[in-house]
Amino acid sequence: MNKDRATRRDVLKTAMAASAAIFPLPAIAQGTAERVVVIGGGFGGAACARALKRSSAKLSVTLIEPNRVYTACPMSNAAIAGLRELTSQEFGYGRLQGEGIDTVFAAAESVDAAARSVTVTGGQRFEYDRLVLSPGVDFRWDALPGYSREVAKTMPHAWIGGDQIALLARQIAAMEDGGVVVVSVPVTPSRCPPAPYERASLIAHMFKTRKPRSKVIVLDAKDSFTMQRQFQGAWKQLYQGILEYVSLSDGGLVTEVDPVSKVVSTDFDKYKPAVANIIPQQKAGTIAELAGVADRTGWCPVDPITFESKLQANIHVIGDAAIAGAMPRSASAASSQARICAAAVVALLSGNKPQAPTLNSSCFSLIAPDYAISQTGRYRPVGDLYTEEASEISPVDAPQNLRAREASDAEAWFTATTAEVFG
Repeated sequence: MNKDRATRRDVLKTAMAASAAIFPLPAIAQGTAERVVVIGGGFGGAACARALKRSSAKLSVTLIEPNRVYTACPMSNAAIAGLRELTSQEFGYGRLQGEGIDTVFAAAESVDAAARSVTVTGGQRFEYDRLVLSPGVDFRWDALPGYSREVAKTMPHAWIGGDQIALLARQIAAMEDGGVVVVSVPVTPSRCPPAPYERASLIAHMFKTRKPRSKVIVLDAKDSFTMQRQFQGAWKQLYQGILEYVSLSDGGLVTEVDPVSKVVSTDFDKYKPAVANIIPQQKAGTIAELAGVADRTGWCPVDPITFESKLQANIHVIGDAAIAGAMPRSASAASSQARICAAAVVALLSGNKPQAPTLNSSCFSLIAPDYAISQTGRYRPVGDLYTEEASEISPVDAPQNLRAREASDAEAWFTATTAEVFG
């Protein structure tokens, strides 16, 4: 833990204050008609579009997003476990449209970096002076034998999209008591690395309260993970006999799935669960590759001050798709990056030099409705990447009142951030 340590509450307050003040930016010079196109309407893209438009009413901002309703991933594991309504995760773009952001509900199909244009489904073309990509993640569908987009319709990943989250929730709710749920955890890098363990925890809570003969098994492609001691301490305390964790060394790497027999195979064993939640290996969203901003790793190298791509001029990449060093791939990080990127774009369009930023991130994981753990941090650019300047992780042996307070903080963060991003 960094000597210049920030307390969880201080970093959370700083992050929420930054979110509340996310939009004051230097104004674009009067009389200009610069065009910024933002692709992706999640936490990063929506926040960036809104920040850009608030910088100057004369700035043309176009948000391209295929879905009219965005389903937020933070807190969605609680919806999967039946602890909150899925509708509480859903947000529209009416407020952004009301602020003068041109919202195009279509999928971006190509980017012509030389011509500075984006083409969407149906052939409509949008020219830009600066392009911001916030495409989230996509999957390496060829990484796991037997798994595919089609198979995901019966063995859901529930990692992207409201339909997938709803499908997994329905499958678990319909499962007979005594059944087994397998959660397959991929290697990193991936979006929100603690999320699979939160998901397993909340499913275990559901079983403890509603299906006491059921069990959840975590098959992990890794031997260690973020906040591992905190998670495993909670599992021992709350979910003995309900949640089983199998690490890479113990045979947790899933090597194949059979969608016909519903068998999930590892090097050491075969499982035939009632419900299989297969979370595949990940990479930057597909449009990043089409735009030429993803490197051979599948992720996007960026300048840490401006988030401009190192591979294509005038294109910026924020959120899960960006290679940002120590910064986690999380909704909190994406919205923080959005604010910095918007300020950098405004500065560049105005002919000014962007300032080196400091970014905050807050990551909460619910283990039960009144029990959460967290990791918060402050980051600054050093060289080509972000380094962790200060951090705080929930104590391993914390009293219950702290765990309950962090559960309350998680809800407060979600409410504040979604209000600022989506209105």
